[in-house]
Amino acid sequence: MSMLPAPTLILCLGNEVLSDDGFGPVVASRLRELGIEDNNTEVIFASLAGFVLIDLLKCRDRVLVVDTICTGEHPAGTLRKFPFGVFTPSRSLTTSHQISLPTAIELGKILGCTMPAQIDVLAVEAEDVETLQEELTPAVAGAVEDAVEYIKEWLVAEFKEVENAREYP
Repeated sequence: MSMLPAPTLILCLGNEVLSDDGFGPVVASRLRELGIEDNNTEVIFASLAGFVLIDLLKCRDRVLVVDTICTGEHPAGTLRKFPFGVFTPSRSLTTSHQISLPTAIELGKILGCTMPAQIDVLAVEAEDVETLQEELTPAVAGAVEDAVEYIKEWLVAEFKEVENAREYP
């Protein structure tokens, strides 16, 4: 008996009490309000990355990571999209206290786990990730709905790709 792959994962990372680092949790909450989750799609908010990533990612075909970045290259609230392997700018996935996303993927493979074929990153340029407050700065709060729209389009593109890949006798 073959096992069905786990649903597509929208993995929203962050810390809901560090101002703009709360972007991921806010996006996860908004997606749930809209009823995005179903048999094909799962939304998870995780405040920690590291080794927990292996369990969250294994047996998934497709993952979108939502997080904040602090590059200073773009105005706060700017959304950036990155395919995995090109650049993994996620603030939560690159700290010295946790293993990075690429490391988690490689370790998962070494452990014999089936890891995702596709991982994309949607990141917002943060203004403040140090102030203890549960509110996003106005610029980052203004990017939440654009992020939600991007995620909905990303999910639709997935199903179009699957539909186009089918061969009919």
